[in-house]
Amino acid sequence: MNNNIYRYPLEKVREIRDLRDMLLQSEELYGDRNAYLLKDPIATRQVMPRSEEAKNLKIDRKRPYVPVTFKQYASDVRALGTGLMHLGVTAGSRVAIYAETRYEWYVTYMAVVNGLAVVVPLDKEQPAKEVVNLVKSSEADVLLFSKSKKDVIDSIRDQVPGVKHFVNFDLPEDNEADLYFWDILKDGANFREQGDLDYDTLPIDPEAMQILLFTSGTTANPKGVMLSHKNICKNLMGMCQMTYIDENDVFLSVLPIHHTYECTCGYLCQMYRGCCVAVCEGLRYIVPNMQEAKPTMVLVVPLMMEAFHRGIMKKVKSDPKLEKKFKFGLTLTKGLRKVKIDLRRKIFDSVHENFGGNLRMLISGGAAIAPELLESMQDMGFHCLQGYGLTECAPILALNRTHFFNNLSAGQPLPGVDVKILNPDENGIGEILGRGDNVMLGYYKNEEATREAIDDEGFFHTGDYGYLDEDQFVIITGRKSNIIVTKNGKNIFPEEIEFVLQQHPLIAEVVVSGKERKEGDSIVHAEIFPDRETVDEDPELRGLPLTDERIKAKIDLVVREVNRELVNYKAVRTIELRDSEFPKTTAKKIIRH
Repeated sequence: MNNNIYRYPLEKVREIRDLRDMLLQSEELYGDRNAYLLKDPIATRQVMPRSEEAKNLKIDRKRPYVPVTFKQYASDVRALGTGLMHLGVTAGSRVAIYAETRYEWYVTYMAVVNGLAVVVPLDKEQPAKEVVNLVKSSEADVLLFSKSKKDVIDSIRDQVPGVKHFVNFDLPEDNEADLYFWDILKDGANFREQGDLDYDTLPIDPEAMQILLFTSGTTANPKGVMLSHKNICKNLMGMCQMTYIDENDVFLSVLPIHHTYECTCGYLCQMYRGCCVAVCEGLRYIVPNMQEAKPTMVLVVPLMMEAFHRGIMKKVKSDPKLEKKFKFGLTLTKGLRKVKIDLRRKIFDSVHENFGGNLRMLISGGAAIAPELLESMQDMGFHCLQGYGLTECAPILALNRTHFFNNLSAGQPLPGVDVKILNPDENGIGEILGRGDNVMLGYYKNEEATREAIDDEGFFHTGDYGYLDEDQFVIITGRKSNIIVTKNGKNIFPEEIEFVLQQHPLIAEVVVSGKERKEGDSIVHAEIFPDRETVDEDPELRGLPLTDERIKAKIDLVVREVNRELVNYKAVRTIELRDSEFPKTTAKKIIRH
């Protein structure tokens, strides 16, 4: 990779050989600093794990955040690892985690991955049937879960005979045979006090499979992505060379931790750079948690940033005087920035205070985001960047930089990553391929799928289409699987049309697809979820069902306006309204049918 494309010097990072090496370095560098801010009194040792208080414990969201240091976390990792070793967990084991984001999840992942066994993070929203499929497919023999997942676990116990140990993160009832996470950790600590430190020197092959991530669970043979320490460590070093993060940063963790985007970029990255992670109590508590934890950075998906922006603008527009003042502030700060004076945070201080007052960066991933939205947030003093990655790439392939970014793009390739376009058309658009040490080892026990995904030159075929601009920014136009092909061979990327349609306030969500006609040709069809608030602002539409013909007529006018901006073969020919949001993954991506 040619480093000249970056324009600014890359950030300095320290070399890490594997995740245990990373943990040891961070413990030494940041030992007494806060690694986590938690609400859980057991994890923060405010309550004894096996006390009566623990038995009846309910997390009180009014309880203030309590810190856990890097030293405490590293000690807990080693204690749990030692305890699991004494349970018979070995290098041949597969340890699955089925729970929400919490301290026990963080400890388990690191304890397992550091030479003990293969860790298998599961989506906490997976239903029982899919959990069975993934546990069997991964050959998991240990399953850790939280109280919130107990009903699912109870319903599948006899269907997963390969699981030798069920471990509850929360205190089991007296009549239950499940092991208790904190008992195992305590036992491990006792073994270590007696001199058993064998866990600390378990061999780690940086290039061997240590992490198994499933991209789906619904098929008979789900795709299991095999990742190594090398994959993760190279990705961590690469992304931190692109975007400045240090020990003074506080992250608010809001995305599902099983997903490699949050796991690598919102957990392991923070451990690497000495940051503190505040665990969010749930999506409805994001703003209150921000005001309490005062984060400097948050990883989001586009839907979350849209919600932040919508909340700001709703408040601004509720008062004509405030709206006038806000618009003047935008004009003033834009003018001052032209002469290198930046007063955005000062002028929009009340907006920043709503998010805790320290928020300096929002990083968006998981799906495309409107550049206008990024620019609008940037105009208020929030530095917003987007990146591009896939589970198979551990996950980041490209990332916008702190000082050099393009709101239209998903970023530039990470250092050490080669990105090229396969068979570009006359506009330079083709399939995006990526190659580097971050690319997976392959799909678990699926050589055919691996050969289809990784070519002889080592390039991973992403299935995304796009192009590289003159500065090597990756511009994504759409998914290969979503392309609509017309009878005369024209390729239409639905995402391009969806992006334009969603700029209108009447449209909350939209999915564009091809609709076959009798003649065998495909026409462009849009399924639209109207925005309830915008609809109700129109006196003629207020209170009407979202699928009402009068609302459809208004949206049809919007679609006609959009069609004027599109070449004829891309024009939306038919529309359909829906009265509820599209179903989404836990990473907040719309599930396309």
